[in-house]
Amino acid sequence: MDTLLAILEDMHSDVDFKICETLIDDGVLDSFDIITLVAEIDSEFDVTIPVEEIIPDNFNSAKALYALIEKLSD
Repeated sequence: MDTLLAILEDMHSDVDFKICETLIDDGVLDSFDIITLVAEIDSEFDVTIPVEEIIPDNFNSAKALYALIEKLSD
């Protein structure tokens, strides 16, 4: 989780990713951020996020995104 938080904080240092659960809903992350995140996750975690998993529910919080990474790692 620390690696994911570091990636997110590099993108938006002004956001508290540990508590924010509306990253997509509030427009904190935009489409470019999502593309960057997908690439970073692939690089850091060796996990490819399929297109059908790129939905707001999976990207609205760091916790949800980390749960997706863990699910895809299995």
